[in-house]
Amino acid sequence: MSEERSETITIYSDYVCPFCYLGRRSLERYEETREESLALDWHPFDLRSGKRGPDGEIDPDVDDGKDEGYYEQARQNVRRLQEQYDVEMTQEIATDVDSLNAQVASFHVKEEHPERWREFDEAIFEALWTEGRDIGDPDVLVDLAEDVGLAGDEIRDALADDDLRERLRERFAEAQRDGVTGVPTFAYDGYAARGAVPPEQLKRLVEGV
Repeated sequence: MSEERSETITIYSDYVCPFCYLGRRSLERYEETREESLALDWHPFDLRSGKRGPDGEIDPDVDDGKDEGYYEQARQNVRRLQEQYDVEMTQEIATDVDSLNAQVASFHVKEEHPERWREFDEAIFEALWTEGRDIGDPDVLVDLAEDVGLAGDEIRDALADDDLRERLRERFAEAQRDGVTGVPTFAYDGYAARGAVPPEQLKRLVEGV
């Protein structure tokens, strides 16, 4: 196994998924046990793809099969994992937030400023789940970018870039072709773990122990 493969884990995620946030906190705990750093290869995933119209807007009238019972079970699972991982969150689900703009901005930063991507990515997660901010708001994304040393105007330009959005949509489709049906999904060396799995499971995935 090459050194590069041993240090990189692939992550499929969507910012509006609370389990993606909790999964990242679990990953941080696993990373604290490692002597070597672990690089992240982020692949965007759109949880709301089935509800989007032709212009990318969310159609709230589309039935995605998720009723109140589904969301109540999700809330219970979030609370359980919050306690398990000792994570504080200001909300348990974020059904009224659209992550598409955040994913566009993150995709741009990953391409153009890979050395700043992880810090920006974490800032987006924290803004939504610990601060309750609307990460679909361009002004919020500009603030987050500037906080990590990026140019706000560059983020605004990225959000207005139709070609960038089309390439992001292709990445969404690529995730589906890869067989990813839910997030978070952690992948390594042909194996995968789905969900906000505990640090011990991530260690087994990467290290085989």
